[in-house]
Amino acid sequence: MNVFHRLTRAATFGTVLLASASTWAQQSIVVASTTSTEQSGLFGHVLPEFKKASGIDVKVVALGTGQAIDMARRGDADVLFVHDKVAEEKFVADGFAARRQEVMYNDFVLVGPKADPAKTTGKDVVEALKKVAAANAPFISRGDKSGTHAAELRFWKMAGLDSKGSGYKECGCGMGPALNIASSSGGYALTDRGTWLNFKNRGDLAVLVEGDKRLFNQYGVMLVSAARHPQVKTADGQKFIDWVTGPAGQSAIASYKIGGEQLFFPNAMK
Repeated sequence: MNVFHRLTRAATFGTVLLASASTWAQQSIVVASTTSTEQSGLFGHVLPEFKKASGIDVKVVALGTGQAIDMARRGDADVLFVHDKVAEEKFVADGFAARRQEVMYNDFVLVGPKADPAKTTGKDVVEALKKVAAANAPFISRGDKSGTHAAELRFWKMAGLDSKGSGYKECGCGMGPALNIASSSGGYALTDRGTWLNFKNRGDLAVLVEGDKRLFNQYGVMLVSAARHPQVKTADGQKFIDWVTGPAGQSAIASYKIGGEQLFFPNAMK
């Protein structure tokens, strides 16, 4: 083989390698999800395992659940991974996904100053909110149409109050920033336990109300409909859903712990 043929063969082989590498690099999906899955550190723990198994990169856009759903409705995401069951079921009913699959759960907790000036400590979240309102205590609401905000509003509605108290403030922000405000102002806040366990700037905050069955927090995952949005990466998006709801993904979720405490509990295979 002469030099020309050897160089041509090498160039062709190199082109094939580059094309293969390019194809591999282009395997990616966009997941619209909640701030809690990102800020808790869960995705940082499980997504490398999915990449290793599939070769698919997952680009997470972490928003409040309402904003994440809006993003998926626009077709700007391939997969939706959130925690507001009522809104998720409407997303499916409106034809933006064929089905909703449950993935995992944890719970909400009410946090506030350790001294608990509003005397909320206990198990009943609705009674706790009544005491916060009666005391006009600072309460920091996310106010961002997130799954946590939706849950908070349900609890206030159950309380049946005309006013949430003069201390009630909406920040229009994610869970981490809301906790920062509560920490600096000595306020109360409703948070998912996962974000709380990963939150470092607690200051004088502590968990005051937990264990109420109404604080249960379920997460669901949906493949955005290609019938609505043809650009959706259906095959790769379904691979992610199959993985996260299958044995490997469920095991990865269960193995994520902070200080020995498990943050999320897989239940896709119940």
